[in-house]
Amino acid sequence: MSQPQRPPLPPFTAETAAQKARMAEDAWNSLDPVRVSLAYTPDSRWRNRSEFFSGREAIVEFLTRKWAHEIEYRLIKEVWAFHEDRIAVRFAYEHHDAAGNWFRSHGNEQWEFDENGLMRRREASINDVPIKEADRRFRWERGPRPGDHPGLTALGL
Repeated sequence: MSQPQRPPLPPFTAETAAQKARMAEDAWNSLDPVRVSLAYTPDSRWRNRSEFFSGREAIVEFLTRKWAHEIEYRLIKEVWAFHEDRIAVRFAYEHHDAAGNWFRSHGNEQWEFDENGLMRRREASINDVPIKEADRRFRWERGPRPGDHPGLTALGL
């Protein structure tokens, strides 16, 4: 059974790599694990911090657990580099824990896509920095980042 296509498809250009990154950002900001998982191949391999897993079911389980602890999650992604079927992004997200402690997490991801535009490999390295609530920079309502909200470079991050 063939997989549905998820344009834009590789090989990527600067424009299509940025489009793919923004689509991923919007999906993650939906906080819908199933929606996010559909951008990945059924056997997609992940490394997220020190966790290694594969498959859409594992992605849904991981994201469900993640967003239960990372409250008021807001994410911005920015393309770092791209080539053929790969895109590297840097990102930052803000969230708080159940005790109300705020964090800004900074990271890098390397993505590899199949011919249908589905991500078959995702490797993420992430560092968490405690911040004060007053130092938050990602203050939009839940959902996609508004089009007029600055990206990472414009925010000096």
